[in-house]
Amino acid sequence: MVAVQDVHVGELSAVMARRGHVVTAFTRRDEPDGPQRVEDDLLQHMGVFAERLAEQWSVEPPEVVHAHSWISGIAAQLAARARKIPTVQTFHGLGVIKRRYQKEPAAGLRTRLKMEKLVARHANWVTATCSDEVNELTRMGRPRARASVVPCGVDLQKFNTEGPIAPRGERPRIIAVGKLLPRKGFDTVIRALPLIPEAEFVVVGGPEKKQIEADPEVRRLQALAADLGVADRVSFTGAVDRDDMPAMYRSADVVTCTPWYESFGIVALEAMACGVPVVASAVGGMLDTVVHDVTGRLVAPDRPRECAEAVATILRDSFLRRSLGLAGRDRACARYSWDRVADDTVRIYERLVAIGDGEQAPNKNLR
Repeated sequence: MVAVQDVHVGELSAVMARRGHVVTAFTRRDEPDGPQRVEDDLLQHMGVFAERLAEQWSVEPPEVVHAHSWISGIAAQLAARARKIPTVQTFHGLGVIKRRYQKEPAAGLRTRLKMEKLVARHANWVTATCSDEVNELTRMGRPRARASVVPCGVDLQKFNTEGPIAPRGERPRIIAVGKLLPRKGFDTVIRALPLIPEAEFVVVGGPEKKQIEADPEVRRLQALAADLGVADRVSFTGAVDRDDMPAMYRSADVVTCTPWYESFGIVALEAMACGVPVVASAVGGMLDTVVHDVTGRLVAPDRPRECAEAVATILRDSFLRRSLGLAGRDRACARYSWDRVADDTVRIYERLVAIGDGEQAPNKNLR
């Protein structure tokens, strides 16, 4: 699965470049003999990364630096400070929320929590991918007046209602997509299956198909399905090429997104863009993207019975399925195109450049 952060940076950069902006993406290589611009974010290397950025920007200073992830924000702010270059920070998920919902030990996140607060406080502007994250940033000490929601977008040409449909059988089809991790909540849907007669549950993601049976999370979920008597209705596709995902979404009657927490939730948005109704956990970004009883249903995380009721209601009513699907497509087009995301982002850049550069307009040199 492609990381949402990578999709965001790539798609936003592409739109900005098409509009005539000069966009350079700086990343850190993880091997001395590796390509010059391949990154694996590791804290211990951010000092060196910042030095390289500072060297580059001393020769060709950008007007705005936009960092994605807290760890890249450290390097960006260190490098930008000397030349007084304004910085924009997007976290794509906060450690404090990760600790709360994913039940990870505080010791493993202590450094991240400390550094995120510093990065959030010192950036000239912070964009969050959802309203919930803005509220959390405010509690961390970030002034609300210099933070705003700029969500991830979706490729509306790729993810649409027309086109091929992945092969499927006669059973009603429920699809979930994501990394094979316990926090993704695939077990919630499996626990719900006994209350959803006849439906099949297809989990998309993870390693290649030939390696899927060895995956520990797959084994855990298969054992759970066997215990509940629904093993014959649960299947795992393994990794699916991103170009094939629209067809996979279109093969579904319902797409479920039931994690413990998700900072944005791109799967729900991609499904909506394909005209498929969504049943999603009422957490994080999905509180913004999924409109309850309009584009799908929002349910409490880790509540199999509530999930089952929502899915079953949609499956037994074809008119409701079509209505939710059409409304989902309309919402994706109205709010989550990459052009709309770029518009929101450029307004922030222009505001910062105007503040720092008197009355001069930006000359479209962005980092």
